[in-house]
Amino acid sequence: MESQPTSKILVFTPEITPRVVYSFGFIFQTILGTELIFTTSPDDFKQSTLPRINYSFTNFSSGLYLRPHSILFEKNIVDQDIKTIEFRQLKVFFPSSDDSFFPFDPFAFSFYAISRYEEYLNENTDNYGRFKDSENILVKLNLHQKPIVDKIAYWIAEELIREFPEFRIRQRSFQFVTTIDIDNAWAFRNKSILVSFGGIAKAIFQGRLHEVKQRLAVTLRLAEDPYDTYKYILKTYKGQLSRILFFFLLADRNRFDKSLSYTNKPFQQLITSLADVCDVGIHPSYSSSEKPWLFDTEKKRLEGIINKPVVRSRQHFLKLKFPKTYQTALKSGITDDYTMGFASLAGFRAGTCTPFLFFDLSHNRQTELMIHPFQVMDVTLKNYLNLQPQQAWQLIEDLMLEIKQVNGTFVSLWHNESLSDSGQWQGWPDVFQQILEKGLILENE
Repeated sequence: MESQPTSKILVFTPEITPRVVYSFGFIFQTILGTELIFTTSPDDFKQSTLPRINYSFTNFSSGLYLRPHSILFEKNIVDQDIKTIEFRQLKVFFPSSDDSFFPFDPFAFSFYAISRYEEYLNENTDNYGRFKDSENILVKLNLHQKPIVDKIAYWIAEELIREFPEFRIRQRSFQFVTTIDIDNAWAFRNKSILVSFGGIAKAIFQGRLHEVKQRLAVTLRLAEDPYDTYKYILKTYKGQLSRILFFFLLADRNRFDKSLSYTNKPFQQLITSLADVCDVGIHPSYSSSEKPWLFDTEKKRLEGIINKPVVRSRQHFLKLKFPKTYQTALKSGITDDYTMGFASLAGFRAGTCTPFLFFDLSHNRQTELMIHPFQVMDVTLKNYLNLQPQQAWQLIEDLMLEIKQVNGTFVSLWHNESLSDSGQWQGWPDVFQQILEKGLILENE
């Protein structure tokens, strides 16, 4: 349980802009758990006895001083001049002045990272129309495997405590959440006759005789469907089901969305059975990023099946376009989204392991949509990074330990088929279980 805030911090700034409020709020209120007060009065600032930061272009020789970068006082989205410097053996950007308590502006840096500022401007996309991971500034500076924004928050706290020994922050605890996308509920079972026949014909034509035998065995109930891993998941997380979150794809079948029809009775029964014991969300289709009405349609399909509001989402194929995707989610009543993560890498796409509210740069305002960043995805580890299960676990453990240092939240992304322990996914359930075991240890340390 996180303790209540124990300190106040006073910030002087010449203008209290939405970006200033957002960035300072994330650092001090969300991560450090302190009460945040702003003032535009130099006299009030200089006379105060509170721990304080002067975030302006004039050094009053009172409190901690930081000369700001202009980005938090701007209203538009413009190309930023990214100049880097070395700090604590890491490359950071937005240099400050010699008389500032840091040689760079940590609040501007954090805002740029968590607002995903660069994704509004960069049109360099991959084959699926996604912002290229290699274009991420944190990747370019080799910061993407550290929760750098969370680290920065604690660096700021250290400086404040040095200057104001009475300053106290909230002690938060490590947490972990396991999310599972159900793109295709079953490999062979419960499909329409047309789809099943087509699958068998295609397997025969391509000489995949093992698959033909497997299909027939599953159809005749002589073998379990390889994608039917739900009992395994629930058994593994017995007593810990509050940590599991399922996302269901309920799109009309097409090239990128191979889900069963939302009217399929066994599929509906599966959804309701899982929704009875775990939190669930919608997995908006590949095309929903370009056709926002599909988002609402698919969300309503899930609500009709589980008979309660759906407030969580994660985009299929991680198709995330700023700001359109999140604006659509908000309009559809989504309060929490889990799309924020790399498709081809492991790490911190927004530089943080702390959930944060979406800041809509196109309207220059904070919204009520909570973004839950994830750090690893099964497909990324196996197909993009070409890791074997034990290699993947070593990378995951390293990320979990990084998060433990700042007591943030570790979120992993799995698919039901990757837990089949067969074929290309043999050995991967071991990694799934290691995350649970290590997560429980880190929570209790």
